[in-house]
Amino acid sequence: MKQKSIISSPQNPQIKRLALLQKKSRARLDEGLFVVEGLKMFEEARQMALLVKAYVAESFYIEMLSKQADYFDGLDYELLTDSVFKAVSETQTPQGIMGLVRIKMHRPEDIIGNPNAFLLLLEDIRDPGNLGTMIRAAEGAGVSGIITNGSTVDPYNPKVVRSTMGSIFRVPLCQVEDFYAILDNIKQSGIKIYAAHLAGADYDKEAGYVDRCAFLIGNEAGGLSEKAVALADKLIKIPMAGKVESLNAAVAAAILIYEAARQRRQADQSHL
Repeated sequence: MKQKSIISSPQNPQIKRLALLQKKSRARLDEGLFVVEGLKMFEEARQMALLVKAYVAESFYIEMLSKQADYFDGLDYELLTDSVFKAVSETQTPQGIMGLVRIKMHRPEDIIGNPNAFLLLLEDIRDPGNLGTMIRAAEGAGVSGIITNGSTVDPYNPKVVRSTMGSIFRVPLCQVEDFYAILDNIKQSGIKIYAAHLAGADYDKEAGYVDRCAFLIGNEAGGLSEKAVALADKLIKIPMAGKVESLNAAVAAAILIYEAARQRRQADQSHL
């Protein structure tokens, strides 16, 4: 078997491309690709046939071959020296494998058109960890799709991707520029929009989450814009004890969508 060459320079064009895709949302959008790191995320992308190419640290390569001799068979991959791999990695303790992955494109009309729509609508979410947590919670609650506005952090940012723990592959999502037009379309399609707002009614006194619905969550510091609030059907809030005024945006989103999930399960069981 011919010895595969090893990329040993960070100036290699492939490494420069990887670094650009890690750092620039524009590059990810233009190529329709993003980068995943770590064996779990890599394996998920591979199983879902979204993997375009693999990049493997030399020490990881040797270790994997000792465990499973055919692991890299049929895989388009490049070997990197450990130092080059570490230089291009976005994690502090790289596992030694990363993959170039296709972005699954979803259209807002397809997400809105789901006959059992259960949506999460996000305006101006800036923290990657928050967005990643919301995507992960959305999968757990059975949310059918996520729509974000243009100023929300890129869903394929490496920090977001890591925070999703694989949910990025499974939850339909799209980022749109004309978010308010989309909100209007959602209303016109008969999906009721519940906006998280301090002036709202207590969420647990509502009973309307069984039908097609959407939860609208705003910026971590400033909340929702007045324009977004005006397009909501109803304002809701999470009641607070003590002196707490509000919760982390991701925590609030999780509480609301899991209440909807609970109601939906209950309704399904009552129909059995």
